[in-house]
Amino acid sequence: MSETARILLAAAACAAWLALIAWTVWRHRKPRAAPVASGAVLVAYASQTGTAAALARATADALEASGRQVALRSFAGLTPAALGEVREALFLAATTGEGDPPDDTTGFLRQMAARQPRFPDLRYALLALGDSHYRNFCAFGRALDTLLRDAGATPAADLVEVDQGDGGALRHWQQNLRLFGASAELPDWEAPRYSRWTLTERELLNPGSPGGPMYRLRLEPEGALPAWSAGDIAEVYPGPAEEALSAAPPLAHRDYSLATIPEEGGIGLVVRLFRDEAGHSGLGSGWLCERAAIGASVALRIRVNPRFHTPGSDLPLVLIGNGTGISALRGHLRARPAGTRNWLIFGERDPAHDRPFADELGDWSATGHLGRHSPVFSRTGGTIRYVQHAVEAEAETLRQWADEGAAILVCGSVTMGEAVDAALREALGAERVNTMQAKARYCRDIY
Repeated sequence: MSETARILLAAAACAAWLALIAWTVWRHRKPRAAPVASGAVLVAYASQTGTAAALARATADALEASGRQVALRSFAGLTPAALGEVREALFLAATTGEGDPPDDTTGFLRQMAARQPRFPDLRYALLALGDSHYRNFCAFGRALDTLLRDAGATPAADLVEVDQGDGGALRHWQQNLRLFGASAELPDWEAPRYSRWTLTERELLNPGSPGGPMYRLRLEPEGALPAWSAGDIAEVYPGPAEEALSAAPPLAHRDYSLATIPEEGGIGLVVRLFRDEAGHSGLGSGWLCERAAIGASVALRIRVNPRFHTPGSDLPLVLIGNGTGISALRGHLRARPAGTRNWLIFGERDPAHDRPFADELGDWSATGHLGRHSPVFSRTGGTIRYVQHAVEAEAETLRQWADEGAAILVCGSVTMGEAVDAALREALGAERVNTMQAKARYCRDIY
């Protein structure tokens, strides 16, 4: 065989070998995830044993059933570049071992560390799965939340932590999906377990208000009084108790912030009666404010909301809210012992008609229990002013309170909550606000 033939034969063998390698690599390549369609909600999961993946599927199903377009992705198929194109995202993050991230996050986290991208247009919520028997409970979910905040993303709701599949935390997550377009009518992921309460009082708090009627309700248990803490949630069935306690109640519950503590002997709620354009009252608010008679049985259960519990008495407390958010804020003030420092910034419409709990707040101001009270009214006939404007005006004092270790709790509408969050970040600095959130010194219950 000539020298030329040998060279050509060797070259052909080399080319064949390289082609075989290329084909093998191509065959075993990871499929590239399709881009997230414009307007779709990204649902991304970091899962080690499959639990986060299953909950992500249920999350996607809930949004799709409500008419939202959804892109379901594992972190294994997610890149920071792809995330940068997304405007709304829901993350479900498990923790494995002693606080480690799941294996499917390795590539994403490596790229985040190398490129340090920014997500200023991303609005998100995060569910962290963990087991409190381990020292670093929900460590990866917490770390991911911090990573997203530091990258400029905006949380639509506070982190929800699930301890060993806790049903209450999962119901909290389901409620947060409403902030991304999920319907309030979707059934719970677990069978409800209600107990009976008696509606004993109903008082209109804002007669003559230009806004919707706001009622204070009191309910007492038909049995032993259960335990709860300020910041917890009453999940109320919006119909007759007999229907709620059936094998398959047909309606989904409604959430209401608790306005009382157990020492007061019953549950207090503040509910605004909602009416649509046709004048029909809302299912939950209509039941509690109109259709349920005094003395009627009401089915409800209490959901623990640990991230929104009252801070320790050694910390000054700033309470910020609007509308029916006064319910939880009143509960926190009632739970605080004498001698603590408390400041309320609260917004409503009309100063002549919209002053819920005015007498009690006045008494607390007179005794010093409410050291600072900053009411804000948007319908005074002058310049429209909202809660975030009060936060902006009080920026210097808020910085002083934060320097002294104050905790900040925010409760009310999501529009108010997001505006107040932006105002606090401007007043205190985004890095400080993120640190306060990580230490549970800045927490929100918005809806």
